[in-house]
Amino acid sequence: QVQLVESGGGLVQAGASLRLSCAGSGRTFNEAVTGWFRQAPGKERDLFAAIGRSGATYYADSVKGRFTVPRDNTKKTVSLQMNSLRSDDTATFYCAQSPRTAFFASYAYVSAQNSYVTWGQGTQVTVSS
Repeated sequence: QVQLVESGGGLVQAGASLRLSCAGSGRTFNEAVTGWFRQAPGKERDLFAAIGRSGATYYADSVKGRFTVPRDNTKKTVSLQMNSLRSDDTATFYCAQSPRTAFFASYAYVSAQNSYVTWGQGTQVTVSS
């Protein structure tokens, strides 16, 4: 059974960079779709990035060009590299995994939260302006 542990959150100033890590366990970690979600105060949790087992990725427009999701299959980690952080990036960040082996880089496909069966505990990122 896959378990996910997130780390790396914190308080940074606007324009800074921050890297989150999602470490997994279990035989299927490297085969699954991994999504990164965030929930800002007063808003619903929403996906903004995802990576499939082939390395194919999806990024929401709001993070495209600023965020990347490098994965290390040897270490069973999927990271979230965040550059040029803005105050509206402030949120609780979650990684999650879906057992689906197919990957389509469309919001409709990767954002279906009911397909993600394993979730990390969440980590807070606060960006001060």
